[in-house]
Amino acid sequence: MMSSTAPILQVHDLVTAFDTDAGRMTAVDGVSFDVPRGKTLGIVGESGCGKSVTAFSITRLLPQPHGKILGGRIEFEGKDLVTLPHEDMRNLRGNDISMIFQEPMTALNPVQTVGKQLAEAILLHEDANLDTVRARCLEMMKKVRIPAAEQRLNEYPHQLSGGMRQRVMIAMALINTPKLLIADEPTTALDVTVQAQILDLIKDLQSDLGMSVILITHDLGVIAEVCDEVAVMYAGRIVERASVYDLFANPRHAYTRGLLDSIPKLDSTPKTKLKAIPGNVPSIADFKPGCRFAERSGREHTLQELGTRPAFVEIAPNHLVENCPVCVS
Repeated sequence: MMSSTAPILQVHDLVTAFDTDAGRMTAVDGVSFDVPRGKTLGIVGESGCGKSVTAFSITRLLPQPHGKILGGRIEFEGKDLVTLPHEDMRNLRGNDISMIFQEPMTALNPVQTVGKQLAEAILLHEDANLDTVRARCLEMMKKVRIPAAEQRLNEYPHQLSGGMRQRVMIAMALINTPKLLIADEPTTALDVTVQAQILDLIKDLQSDLGMSVILITHDLGVIAEVCDEVAVMYAGRIVERASVYDLFANPRHAYTRGLLDSIPKLDSTPKTKLKAIPGNVPSIADFKPGCRFAERSGREHTLQELGTRPAFVEIAPNHLVENCPVCVS
């Protein structure tokens, strides 16, 4: 029996790869983290760092037949999701573990009403009469603060605004009261006002339902607003992990500092230039065995530092970092 204080999700040395025409490419390389019960873990990093692949690994939604989990464990309440039979995983997904996808317009079925899609999420996991199902759908639509909820149940996705569609996605993810919600860039393509509303909604619903959340984003402002802990991901690896307060107050890895320096400051003058991290995230085909931030760090690395993976160590209580001696201070 699981302890009530044990993390709801524990990921150990996860390795995920894709088979391509150019050979096997490792997208997630030895990633480890815990998600405490009732808390929010943020996974932050630039596009191409492996954040979404990590989420798809947890939910076993990797593109098939090319995506493969090659190693590690993903323990959800004591069950290893990597080895869980397909049917058991299907029962878990959308029930105890739910996901909000990046783009609601493509995630929702354009030829089915909102109500039908919400009902399907219920009926996949339990037998219930249609009146009960409709009542639950209506209740959840109201809970995610969709106005004229009864009318919206009969509408199609194209009849809703981007913010409304995202609220429908949240309703669909939460309709079976999951224990863990994975939100993959839930505010992408929404304007700033709607972004704030969606983040407030997720926080309020988390508090009401007592669920744990993994929030995937490239925006450290979102992390500061919503999360308890944060994992900084770069080129398929986690390079730093800490509480949100510790990470913002005392970032130790050069990549984390670069991300923080690129955020506009409230006290900066209008013409202040933002600091940008030079270069781009390397292609998956160009991932190196050693420090993967070396080329963008602006600091000279030895051949050993480029060829040997840095250890992931605890440098302060509950503050872990990929300990490249050049990039960590």
